[in-house]
Amino acid sequence: MIGLGAGIFASSSAQEDGKVFELRIYTATPGNLDNLHARFRDHTIRIFGNHGMKVVGFWSPLSEEEAGDTLIYVLEHASQQAANASWQAFGQDPEWKSVSDASNANGPILAGVERRYMLATDYSPLQ
Repeated sequence: MIGLGAGIFASSSAQEDGKVFELRIYTATPGNLDNLHARFRDHTIRIFGNHGMKVVGFWSPLSEEEAGDTLIYVLEHASQQAANASWQAFGQDPEWKSVSDASNANGPILAGVERRYMLATDYSPLQ
């Protein structure tokens, strides 16, 4: 698995004022990748939107080592402050709590979460 830290930024003003992207890598517990996909497909994406979290995309790794248990996605936030506020509100959302509890009723579906906050370079097509 790729080791990712909490996040590194180019400058503090960019953190506060500029668009921020968030890379997240989820590792599902054995046999639960389909449950994780279903939770995102059926609930999480919509709840993200309720909290200003824009989904850029989802990916599955090609490596056999990770393909059976890994989901990768990127979110877009208006700023680092917006990201922090969105995650706080998301975590307290009653609908999310209900969805999370239901999806974990037979044990946790996630073994690990890694994330990194990123700023687009000046030459990136995605700004």
